[in-house]
Amino acid sequence: MQITEEVFGLTKDKTPVKRFLLQDGDCSAAVLTYGGILQSMIVNDRNGNPVDVLLGFDRVEDYENQACYIGALLGRSANRIADRPFTIDEKEVRLACNGGPCQLHGGYVGFDQKVWDAEITEEGLKLSCVSADGEEGYPGELKTEVTYHLKDGALSLHYRAVCDQTTLCNLSNHAYFNLAGHASGEVGAQQVCVHSDYFTPMASNNAPDGRILPVKNTPMDLNTLRPLQEDWDCDYDQIVLAGGYDHNYIIRGYGMRSFAAAYCEETGISLEVRSDMPGMQLYTGNFLTDLPKGKGGADYGIRHAFCMETQFIPNAVHCPGFEAPVLKAGNVYDRETIYRFTVK
Repeated sequence: MQITEEVFGLTKDKTPVKRFLLQDGDCSAAVLTYGGILQSMIVNDRNGNPVDVLLGFDRVEDYENQACYIGALLGRSANRIADRPFTIDEKEVRLACNGGPCQLHGGYVGFDQKVWDAEITEEGLKLSCVSADGEEGYPGELKTEVTYHLKDGALSLHYRAVCDQTTLCNLSNHAYFNLAGHASGEVGAQQVCVHSDYFTPMASNNAPDGRILPVKNTPMDLNTLRPLQEDWDCDYDQIVLAGGYDHNYIIRGYGMRSFAAAYCEETGISLEVRSDMPGMQLYTGNFLTDLPKGKGGADYGIRHAFCMETQFIPNAVHCPGFEAPVLKAGNVYDRETIYRFTVK
């Protein structure tokens, strides 16, 4: 793997943003210091033509002027936490509420908006940042590192974090995939498989309500590859509530394992997601609206991509049956997610 860097632009407050290109054979990934964003992922299709399978933008200001977390790191806590106080180490915590009745993806200024420090190491590209005590309501000073590594078509994101107080930590990435190419439009024909027997249904605030339901005999069952469009407009109550798929799945097994797969017949490109997290959010881009022009002037819209966000179960601090992503003071958060691309 080779890593090169260049200046990508400036933020609104004139902070420089760098773009790092990770290259391994015919495969490459571009990472920005703004938000730790995955700006591109280029793999060859079955005919040997390069395809960029990630939605993204060509300018820093376009990332700043969108609210869909395109390609960004998510933290301190990915996904939704209902706007109610909870207790950590006998201290009441109330988080900043930026998503209607919930905190969404870390608050008003989450990890997606930070300019991260960057270092090229033997392990790959290491980004790091510090979240101050009390930021967005979270206790403790959290120091986070994310290392990106690309080899043999597999892009790894290795997350590490430590805090001086007990806090919440649930890190993820919001890459938007379109295996036909980022500018190719709706992804309904692309096939997806999720290795899960159960999902966590949402309440009207779009956060899990504490139930765990089987996927069997419902449109939530994606244990075999099938087109996303097959059920994303059905009358199942959870699909109607989310406007498509936007749900957390509890993935079978423990430790590093296969979470999900996707396939595009048009290009022959397959994606496998592997991780050691408990769950994964499948999202079909139901709210991709009012976006700036994408890379090369592309138009992005509703359902032009899907996301597979590895995570702890959202809203776990308010759901006694869920494992909450509590990071004890001085302990090390250490998780990894791998996106592996192959061609059929």
